[in-house]
Amino acid sequence: MNKQVKINVELDEKNVPVKIVWEADDASVDAATECRAMFLSLWDHRNKDTLRLDLWTKDMTVDEMKIFFHETLVTMADTLQRSTTDERIAEDMRDFCHYFAEKMEIVTPDKEN
Repeated sequence: MNKQVKINVELDEKNVPVKIVWEADDASVDAATECRAMFLSLWDHRNKDTLRLDLWTKDMTVDEMKIFFHETLVTMADTLQRSTTDERIAEDMRDFCHYFAEKMEIVTPDKEN
């Protein structure tokens, strides 16, 4: 069985993304969805290297990027714990995420992340 993820990026005349649209066979929504930023990381096991594609549109605000980074880091901590079962290091990463959120001023004192 194969599944597909499709990502379409519309560029301006200077090759700067102006629109990113994605869809996937297993997505929770049935239609293509527009987003302002994406990080795609692929592990090349032969070369022991990560291949990356990091894109964001002209409309992505700095505040949105800060939140996007924070949420991505939190998700990475969760994935690290699920994939390695190393709860200790995942918690260390979550502690860093909390520190990051405070330094980037994206968490209010009464809000837990």
